[in-house]
Amino acid sequence: MDFFAIFYNIFAFTFLYLTDISLADDHLSQHQLINGTATLVSAGKKFRLGFFSSINSRNQYLGIWFDSIPTQTVVWVANRDNPLNDSSGILKIGDDGNLILQDHTERAVWSTNVKNLSSNSTVAQLLDSGNLVLRQDSRDGYIWQSFDHPSDTLLAEMKLGRDSKNGLDQYLTSWKSADDPAPGDFTYSIDPRGLPQLVIHKGSIKMFRSGPWNGEQFSGVLLIPNLLFNPKVVTDSEEMSYEYGLNNESTLTRSVLSFSGSVQRYVWNVSSLKWIAIHVLPSDPCDNYGQCGSNSICTISGARICSCLTGYVPRVAQDWEMLIWSGGCVRKQPLNCPKGEGFIEKKGVKMPDFLQFWINTSMSLKDCEMECLKNCSCTAYANSDVTGGGSGCLLWYGDLIDMKSLTGSSNQKLYIRATASDLGIFLLFFGLRLYQSQVN
Repeated sequence: MDFFAIFYNIFAFTFLYLTDISLADDHLSQHQLINGTATLVSAGKKFRLGFFSSINSRNQYLGIWFDSIPTQTVVWVANRDNPLNDSSGILKIGDDGNLILQDHTERAVWSTNVKNLSSNSTVAQLLDSGNLVLRQDSRDGYIWQSFDHPSDTLLAEMKLGRDSKNGLDQYLTSWKSADDPAPGDFTYSIDPRGLPQLVIHKGSIKMFRSGPWNGEQFSGVLLIPNLLFNPKVVTDSEEMSYEYGLNNESTLTRSVLSFSGSVQRYVWNVSSLKWIAIHVLPSDPCDNYGQCGSNSICTISGARICSCLTGYVPRVAQDWEMLIWSGGCVRKQPLNCPKGEGFIEKKGVKMPDFLQFWINTSMSLKDCEMECLKNCSCTAYANSDVTGGGSGCLLWYGDLIDMKSLTGSSNQKLYIRATASDLGIFLLFFGLRLYQSQVN
């Protein structure tokens, strides 16, 4: 074999090695790259990483999708706000050890952008969880992971929340439209004030909230115990987060923040070969944030879904007659703090939003009542945790916002401040109802 033949064979081998990766590979190391045709596939063949195009555009994106189903369902997009305009994109590990996505001019359109890597000996790997990770040498742990930078989809083991130790703020952002992965108008995140609650925003406007986590569930979302997944909430000095785990690793499920602003839980049906939506938020008009205004409660089964709390009347009566409830309710008579005042118990309600509040996780419910009663601006109190008979104290001050009557079983109770006359009316009404039920 002459010199030119040997040179050609070496060049051809090197070119193939540098420009293609076996579809069975789950990792990308230095001197390898992914182009428009090559992909990574997780070890258990659950997820695939590669390039895809939107339906009505030639734009190309680097993304991750389920590999084990016939429908391409994208769960993560790297360059969602900086698409490639042709199919010449290349993903590789750069000289500094970061994953880098380049266009045909070798311009970087996306990077993992980890600062001050101590070594460029890094390896990227696609895990069976759908998490793309970057490892350094053979050390344990990840120096970067896609789960810390979600798109519009929440997978099992992926967190929503805030991690102060690592400076992370993890939340979903909707697509701009059904076929445009650019960041849209809606976000789905953890509100860290008080107790964690899941919140949908449109820009800076709050559209929905789950109610606070009470140790068993989010107080405004009664999840029926199921065999598919289980929620997990972490609250400590360094982290406040929500995630879910799978009870069966073979289950394919995802939660998606749609471009229209709803969060839908899907499960893959192996019989119909379709994604089945099993849960959606908001689920009814009472889930719309502040549907009935302040100091009121929304009951979806009511003839009129909005009603004022005991001791309150509509702020603008004419508006309520026209089913315009946004003005909310005000006290019909001022409190005579603290003479003769007490509290009316409401069970099975979504806790009010944390606008003005105070929390103590070790206080008893009786001490919580006393703490609220001695402060004339305290309007309600409740246990912060309902497990084990209940513990901790939540106090609300001022107006109570975004309450909803729940139809399922809940151990959460809310105690709302009332005047002596309102307490008498409530006890008389409650006694009459109890008598009628016993007679019937």
